[in-house]
Amino acid sequence: MALVHKFLNGTYILRNYLKPSAALHSFWGIYFANYCSNSLQKPVAASGRASQERRTEEGLQRHHQKEVALDITSPEEKPEMNFDKAIKDELKDHFRRLKDEIMNHWVGPEGRPLHDVLLEQAKVVWQFRGKEDLDKWIVTSDKTIGGRSEVFLKMGKNNQSALLYGTLSSEPPQDGESSQSGYCAMISRIPRGAFEKKKSYDWSQFNTLYLRIRGDGRPWMVNIKEDTDFIQRKNQMYSYFMFTRGGPYWQEVKIPFSKFFFSNQGRIRDAQYQPLLDKISTIGFTLADKVDGPFFLEIDFIGVFADPAHREEFAYENSPDLNPRLFK
Repeated sequence: MALVHKFLNGTYILRNYLKPSAALHSFWGIYFANYCSNSLQKPVAASGRASQERRTEEGLQRHHQKEVALDITSPEEKPEMNFDKAIKDELKDHFRRLKDEIMNHWVGPEGRPLHDVLLEQAKVVWQFRGKEDLDKWIVTSDKTIGGRSEVFLKMGKNNQSALLYGTLSSEPPQDGESSQSGYCAMISRIPRGAFEKKKSYDWSQFNTLYLRIRGDGRPWMVNIKEDTDFIQRKNQMYSYFMFTRGGPYWQEVKIPFSKFFFSNQGRIRDAQYQPLLDKISTIGFTLADKVDGPFFLEIDFIGVFADPAHREEFAYENSPDLNPRLFK
């Protein structure tokens, strides 16, 4: 019994002795594991935070880019283009204009009754009361051939006139070909109908060009062109001089169509022809007096007038139509 008691007591002591060893082993194992984990995981955690912050910044950037992309492609700022719809709308507009032209032709010239047109004594063809009136004109100068003249067109005071102004320079371009220069011009656009068909003005019942202008004393050349598609008649026109007084006062200018002389490529021809007043396409004003410096021409309106006191048919006798014997 004593031996059994000692054996059991020793087993108990041994068990109690081993327990602290296991606890100590467990304690040192946990401490070593924590030390290793702390020493090895600190840079990993730092890199993890850096990568996390990087991912966060990249995510914000992608989100910002997505918002920018959405703003760029938003329908309010960049609407979708439907070419089929645009073509259909354009065709509808041209057919509508064609229908109006046909109906106006049956009513009378320009859609007015014939008796009103025949009794008309004066007609305003161009007037300047807004930007849409300026869009019917184009300006040009010798800059197209290398010159130094400048010309501009804008609305006058109170939007009641058009102001043509600029600087004339007769210095020829340094291209070795042109020996003369110095001109500025204002030309009306060719009127267009349905499907961009060229139209013309019918002034056959009038005999005088009527303008209200104000200038600086310079002489201008008024040019009229006929509606023609022949290449050999491209540079042919009818011209006459228009003299401005200068000063602040308006002047009314009346130029009979019988005074306009025929020229081709800037040269007055020996054989003179009357202009076809029912086929007028454009009218223009040219300044080329070789006086360098600023200029201006203010225009209120441009029209045509039937002067009952003017009975002259044509002012030049060297006409094949009036004097055919001169050209035999």
